[in-house]
Amino acid sequence: MDTPPSRERVTTIGQDGARRFLQPAAMTGPFARARMAVGWLLITIFAMLPWIEVGGYPAVFLDVEHRRFHLFGVTLGLGDLWLLFFVISGLGFTIYACTALLGRLWCGWACPQTVYLDHVFRLVDRWLEGDHLRRRKLDELPWSDGRKLRRRGLRALVYLVLCWAIAHIFLAYFVSIPGLYPMITGAPAAHLAAFVAMVMATGVLFFDFWWFREQLCLIICPYGRLQSALIDDDTITVGYDAGRGEPRGRPAANLAAGDCVDCRRCVQVCPTGIDIRQGLQMECLACTACVDACDDVMTRLKRPGGLVRYASLKELEGRATRLWRPRTMLYAVLFLLGVGVAGTAIWQRQDAGFKVTRDRGVELFQVSPRTVANVVRVKLENNHPHSLTFFIEALDSPVPVTVLNQAEGLRVASQQELTLPVTLLVDRTAYRGPFNLVLRLRSEDNQIQVTQKFRFLGPDPAPLSR
Repeated sequence: MDTPPSRERVTTIGQDGARRFLQPAAMTGPFARARMAVGWLLITIFAMLPWIEVGGYPAVFLDVEHRRFHLFGVTLGLGDLWLLFFVISGLGFTIYACTALLGRLWCGWACPQTVYLDHVFRLVDRWLEGDHLRRRKLDELPWSDGRKLRRRGLRALVYLVLCWAIAHIFLAYFVSIPGLYPMITGAPAAHLAAFVAMVMATGVLFFDFWWFREQLCLIICPYGRLQSALIDDDTITVGYDAGRGEPRGRPAANLAAGDCVDCRRCVQVCPTGIDIRQGLQMECLACTACVDACDDVMTRLKRPGGLVRYASLKELEGRATRLWRPRTMLYAVLFLLGVGVAGTAIWQRQDAGFKVTRDRGVELFQVSPRTVANVVRVKLENNHPHSLTFFIEALDSPVPVTVLNQAEGLRVASQQELTLPVTLLVDRTAYRGPFNLVLRLRSEDNQIQVTQKFRFLGPDPAPLSR
């Protein structure tokens, strides 16, 4: 007989420390259908993003080899990686805000571990091995039994194919679909690093979904423990209405009983094996399986649903829930701040970098019988996805200024930097003393233009006029 779940121990670890495998029952209902739709939408987006082109590149293409990162039409180089801080922090504060408001919404609805385990691999389990009762009987059979070997062997083969596919789709985010195809069809030795990486990734995924499963959420993922610092009595999460459900049991003559009939259906469908009636627990993923299960039982008993439902602890105690409170407002402000900074930086970001400095090893100016010259050091950075030719021009100058060696322009490869000396010349007869001007860097098609102010230095003009 199974040991009832307890808040004092992890259900999937036996008294002797051995792993206990769960075989949760399948559940249908409004939340199950909604989660299935959301899960397959996320899987579809994950699989399709490497195929969808935006600006000539996949929508998400992390081209580590060439140090370029293409995100929905925006190409970032290594010099732009500081923007990822605001992207990652924005996602983090989004999860924090959602957790403070709605508990572990991410874990139950959008986490890749939950999405693939619940909507792909557990479907395979039910398809090949039957319902939870048959799977439990199969667990009890010895490995010498041919039925167990056949069924578990076939399931392992299907798991390997699925893990292989997931690993290769993930690889496509780094090499693109055109780059992935020759790796799949070619000899492993031709792409040895990618082949070894895919073997390891497939193995890790297989180990996770075949054996580790919910232990990833309970042992490795820190989010379950972090939620205790993020939620409070106003957080809306999956909970049991003890005031309505207790005392448990079937109604008997002259004995009052709550709505909970102690059918344990909520325990049977739980993917982490907890009893939601014992209160909020770290293992709870807020997957809502217990909500559908309990509502189904209440419907059959002709009782109102919602015995297990989305509710705050305050609501379950009959008090009012506050959605907006200091912590949720703080998370929202930090999220908007991060999004604002990242959005502004990306909006103002140029496809080329242009910096003009004076070289410390060169004189500030040079005078010849016919010219006054300033030799400066120019740093160019091409952030465009393609190689470009740039020209440097002098604008807004009181006297004509010639920029030498600009006839053929400066060719700079994509995501590359070029640093070189550039000479600015002014005719000696026209020179009237130091003056300000603007140096403009422009691409050959004039689509990119970057300017920088500069002060041309020279000698006292009085001796030059003699």
